[in-house]
Amino acid sequence: MSDDLVPDDPWERVAPLLPQRPSRRHRCPGRPPADDLAALRGIVHVLCKSASWRDVTAERTGRSGITAWRRLRDWTEAGVRPRLHEVLLAELRAAGLLEMDDAAVDGLHVRALKGGADTGPPPVDRGRPGSKHHLIVDRHGTPLAVTLTGGNRHDVTQLLPLLDAIPPIRGLRGRPRRRPRRLFADRGYDHDEYRRFLRRRGITPKIARRGVAHGSGLGKTRWVVERTFARLHRFKRLRTRYEMRADLHLGLFQLACSIICLGKLRTSF
Repeated sequence: MSDDLVPDDPWERVAPLLPQRPSRRHRCPGRPPADDLAALRGIVHVLCKSASWRDVTAERTGRSGITAWRRLRDWTEAGVRPRLHEVLLAELRAAGLLEMDDAAVDGLHVRALKGGADTGPPPVDRGRPGSKHHLIVDRHGTPLAVTLTGGNRHDVTQLLPLLDAIPPIRGLRGRPRRRPRRLFADRGYDHDEYRRFLRRRGITPKIARRGVAHGSGLGKTRWVVERTFARLHRFKRLRTRYEMRADLHLGLFQLACSIICLGKLRTSF
């Protein structure tokens, strides 16, 4: 069993967020439920190695892959992943490691081999079924929120849903922080109507315009979102979508963002 898949510090943050199991006092005796930590190791193993769920053995992670998949399903339906991400963002803000004045947004296509919800024929992959990862990050590339859509959805359609998906980030005295002051984006988000929407929310749009020569200088701030996508794709399970259920793939996406946030916390001390 590989104990280094989930060290002690992330498990201490995850454990209080897990849903309580019903009491077995009045149930028929049987096999005790699988250990949550072992199931989490199985999920992280699949996320990092992109192994099939059926190929995950108890010798590697402590529990079978099918048990890990069931826990991923149950925890996703209970909303554990977004709450974990919110807790880590609050810790980053309390430590002075989160700069939300500037944010960058982008989208990236991934192929969906088994189809399912939130898939569509993208124009960049000869019409094969695919999905799009949409991501917004702070000035340092820390993931703030993610969404998942079909591969045929335009990036600009997820601009406002991404802003709405940013959780109330605590960590400092005063109101929780939910929106940046400036938003950087490439030409895929060039639309005057969305610029007006951003200004109504008190956000200054820094969006490149189509037909304008390169060299606007926006890339000096916007490149961090592309670097974060590169870090996310170190988790091999995110390079290609294998889950037919969109919520499970999004749950893995959110877990990868939480691991990146945790890495920033661990390297700062």
